[in-house]
Amino acid sequence: MTGRDDRDPQSWSEREKLSFSERDRKRREGRGSGDAPPSGAGGQARVEAATKQYVKSLDSMFGKQAGGPEVDRLADKMRDAHGTPALAKACRAYRDAAGVPEDSSLLALFLDVSDDNELVLAGLEVLRVGLTEEHLRFTAGLRSQLRTLAQGADDAIAEAAEGILDGA
Repeated sequence: MTGRDDRDPQSWSEREKLSFSERDRKRREGRGSGDAPPSGAGGQARVEAATKQYVKSLDSMFGKQAGGPEVDRLADKMRDAHGTPALAKACRAYRDAAGVPEDSSLLALFLDVSDDNELVLAGLEVLRVGLTEEHLRFTAGLRSQLRTLAQGADDAIAEAAEGILDGA
């Protein structure tokens, strides 16, 4: 038999034993880093856009709105007022404190305000820009809301909703 036999206790104890940290280091060095910079300006732009989207999704997941606890409280009031006449007032308070939200779940609440066309149009504009810049995505709920708004009596809202649906 050539070479060492692992079953032979003497040859097993003679060979160099690596610590766990040395084994991990060798394993890491054997792999590529995977952190190669993207090629070209387009690649860098995609990385930056993906990073922004990732951070925004984490912030929304953990309830961190841009304005801090006050904006979180106003967002909670909007959610609580959904389906009630107080929704328009809650949306106005949120808009005055933090602007029209870019989070799709909060934006959907702005589109549900039936008695304030200004809020609905503001929400539609943010949605249009968000879809164009690709930091918002269509959900089944948003698409359904847009179809409903496109069939509504207010021409400005219907045209804005149709424009967004046609662009999708």
